[in-house]
Order: sequence, then C-alpha cells, then structure tokens
Amino acid sequence: MTALKKRIAALIEANGPLSVADYMALCLFDPQDGYYTIREPFGVRGDFTTAPEISQMFGELIGVWIGTTWKALGEPLPAAIAEIGPGRGTLMKDVLRTLGRLAPALHASARFAMIETSPRLTAIQKDTLAGTGVSIDWHSSVETLPPMPLIIVGNEIFDAIPTRQFILTSGSWRERAVGLGPDGELQFIAGAGSLDPSLLPAGAKQAAEGAIFEYAPARTALMEAIATPIAANGGAGLFIDYGHLEPGMGDTLQALRQHRYEDVLANPGLADLTSHVDFAALAETARQSGLAAHATTQGDFLLRMGLLERAGRLGANASPGRQEAIRGEVERLAGPDAMGNLFKVLAIAPSGFRVAPFSNPD
Repeated sequence: MTALKKRIAALIEANGPLSVADYMALCLFDPQDGYYTIREPFGVRGDFTTAPEISQMFGELIGVWIGTTWKALGEPLPAAIAEIGPGRGTLMKDVLRTLGRLAPALHASARFAMIETSPRLTAIQKDTLAGTGVSIDWHSSVETLPPMPLIIVGNEIFDAIPTRQFILTSGSWRERAVGLGPDGELQFIAGAGSLDPSLLPAGAKQAAEGAIFEYAPARTALMEAIATPIAANGGAGLFIDYGHLEPGMGDTLQALRQHRYEDVLANPGLADLTSHVDFAALAETARQSGLAAHATTQGDFLLRMGLLERAGRLGANASPGRQEAIRGEVERLAGPDAMGNLFKVLAIAPSGFRVAPFSNPD
C-alpha cells in the first residue's frame, strides 16, 4: 500500500467517502505524495509519452500554427506566447526554433511564458530551454499573464484536471465516490450527492442502471480563465487532448503506470490518473466568453498543417533507417488507429477570425 493510499484510507475513515474529483486531485497533486510531485511521468522511463516527445514535427507544426495565427491577427506586438502544462519543455523548444525561422519579429519581441504549478517540472523545463537564447517567464496561473494579445497552447492539460462522476442508481444520478470496503480497501460507491438533470446530455433518459456520466466544472473554469483575456485583449488558443467531440456517457477514468493501464484505486500517487475530455463543453465555454471555437481530430489537424510535407523534408537526405523512423512517427501522431482519431484539437479565437487550418471563420 502506497503512503498516499494509507493517508486516503485514513481520511475516508475519519470524514467519509471522497468524490472522484477529490480523489483524483489528491492522487495527482498532493504536495507530499501526489503523482506530479514525486514521479517523472514522461518518456520511455516514465509512464506515458506525449506527442512532443514522439517527434519534433509535432512541436514544429504547433510553431507554424502560432506564427500563422499571429500574422493573421495583424502581427500585434507586444504579444504573449504561452504554453500551459508544458511537461518537460520539449514542445516550447521546438516552437521557439520554428518561430525563429518563420516569424523572426515575433521570436525576437514576444513575451514567452510557461504556466506550471510544479516546482520540479519547472526546473526540468528551465534546463530544457536553457540554450534557446530566449527570455521566458514562469507563471502559476493564466491570471498573472501580461494584459496583451495572447496566443496560448496546451497539450494534454485538460485530461489531468479532476472530473466528477455520477452513476445512475435506482432511477437517480448520484455522485460516484471512493469509500472503504469491509476489508479496508478502497472501492467505488454511490455517494449522497445528486446531479442537476439539465446537465445531462441528450439520450440520458435511455441510460441503463449503472451508467456513468462525467462532469468536469474545473475544466470549463480553466477554459473560461483562458478565454477571458483573449476576448478582452485579442489572441487565440490551441488545445490538444484525448477525448470526444460530442457529449456522451461512460466511465473514462483510467490509471497509467509504466505505459500500462492499471486499477485506478490500486496505487494512488504512483500512477497517472486521467479521463477523456469533453471538447463540446470546452467549446461552448469559449463561445459563452464571446469567442469562436473550432474542433477536429489530431490527425486531421496535423495533416492539414503540413505533417506529410515536413516529414518529406526531414527524410529527404536521411538514412533508410531514419526515413522508416519518420514514417513511424507520422503514423503514431496522425494514424487513425494511433493518436490521430483518439486525440482532438480545439482552437479558439475572436469571432470572424479565420483560424488555420479551419476553412470557415466561425
């Protein structure tokens, strides 16, 4: 039993069951034993590999998107370029290299910012970006970014924000919680809290006993915090995560450890906990803030931004082995059976503004 699991069990014994959202928050962000406090999650030696770690092409195309978006906005300066949830800093490193070639004025004058709450990850990011020659500021929240046009990106940030779960039992939607079984082990139970029926998606009336609905107000709150300064000062946002484009039902809470799925209650603090992102809810939040929202799959986005063309240039003078590796990276990033369909992309911007690579302004 992990140290955090013992503490969670003691907390439940003293105060009663924890909501799924509170359980996730403790597992991921507990300052003493939380996953992002004690673990190195990224890469082969970690628990999962993100798209920027798979291939430089991912970050380069995000850099192309930032440069294209800035030019379409009228090349405003000063402007802030920010990444939220920046991992090891790999994405920003590739973005900076790309902007130096494609948008040198932006590269030279922008206020670059990283939004990170983990001191350990901040130190890793500073080491990754030490040789870029660019001044970068670190922030703990979006609210402290400078009041100027903002272009912000986030890759796999929303999935780690805790979600609430509700389970249909005896005709009512009760909040799913983590309690203690007779043997003292953690187990899921139907808690006392209930759900406002107006929050349920279409088709919920036909749901079977035991159906689960996930509701993540903390995610929509973060999107509102991002959309508000963009609506006020101009700019755009791009967010990539795994999830669904339409509201739906189902339990998507999962634990990943050493690149394998495991029981979400087994090892609190030692496994990454995530759930699928409801992109429709995020898009609606952006629209309520006065912005337009555009969504598609990661595969469609990367291909339309020039993934195949960039792969061709990288492989033109490469060895056969490197060419094969590049083909593998393309398939992993954009293939329908890999990340291409599972991961979605959401772009937000002022209404009437054409966001690459989407064809319509609204």
